[in-house]
Amino acid sequence: MYGSWFGRCARVGAAAAGAVLLLAGCSSDGDKNEKPAVGQQPKEKDPYWVNPDGNAARQVAAYRKDGDDENTEMIKRIADQPVAEWIGADNPEAEAKGFTEAAAKADRDALLVLYNIPHRDCGQFSKGGAADGDAYRAWIEKVAKGIGERRATVILEPDAVLHLVDSCTPQELHEERFDLLKGAVERLKRQPNTKVYLDAGNAGWSQPDALFDPLQRAGVGKADGFSVNVSNFYPTAASKDFGKRLSAKVGGKHFVIDTSRNGNGLYTGGDPKENWCNPPGRALGETPTTSTGDPLVDAYLWVKRPGESDGECRGGPKAGEWWPEYALGLARGAK
Repeated sequence: MYGSWFGRCARVGAAAAGAVLLLAGCSSDGDKNEKPAVGQQPKEKDPYWVNPDGNAARQVAAYRKDGDDENTEMIKRIADQPVAEWIGADNPEAEAKGFTEAAAKADRDALLVLYNIPHRDCGQFSKGGAADGDAYRAWIEKVAKGIGERRATVILEPDAVLHLVDSCTPQELHEERFDLLKGAVERLKRQPNTKVYLDAGNAGWSQPDALFDPLQRAGVGKADGFSVNVSNFYPTAASKDFGKRLSAKVGGKHFVIDTSRNGNGLYTGGDPKENWCNPPGRALGETPTTSTGDPLVDAYLWVKRPGESDGECRGGPKAGEWWPEYALGLARGAK
């Protein structure tokens, strides 16, 4: 998986005060008091919070300062939309509190991603995670305390279940992972206004029959549903079909689809094993909304943060770092 960590300024603010992260005067290079002009989407269409000081918003401010109107408008296609905030490993309570407080102040819901399972990403670009099971449980506890009673939707551990069925995660680690995921769902659902979607991979990784038992063992029954296509490029129609077939196997659970970069579908011009990593010619997909027109699909979300690198491939920076050239390509390709 190719996670996204929010900017250094926000992280420092969280560590310093545990306060509303993005109101501490940290902006793009230059005038520290200059704030990007980013507003919220209509609540009835999309209840999720738009971060006024995210990477895309800061890039808008930088282009605007340089008088680059064309690129300003391109990046606004990203900056104007709510994207998920990926909670880091070091200050989970402060970060969760900061994001949910900022969202609540704007009368919106926070959208959070938890991506810290031990032995994460099978040694690829986003390898790492908590040191062990006890460390992970303590981390989840801090996230839950940070969320408190505020409204939040949590995407829980991208790829963690899929890596149990694709032979990526060693067999001796399976029981612990099932226990950790089930425990995380149960702990987060103790928060009165928190929704939890357990990640279920994407339409190209596995068939629903292979996922039924693992998802049940990982606690999907107590979750609000599951997520599909996180950080991937499968078309929305394919993701919807996959999600519906999987839903039928897990008690009719609802699901959400990551549409952040699936506007042009999959890239098929390179090594299939590497086509997930910064593929060229991709585009933004459907803008985030809870008005999907399908009773099983709770939302189209931008879980992967458009413009942040998948990893050091095809000239990209480290996983999660902002890459303005790639962001521009995604925006220009959008229909």
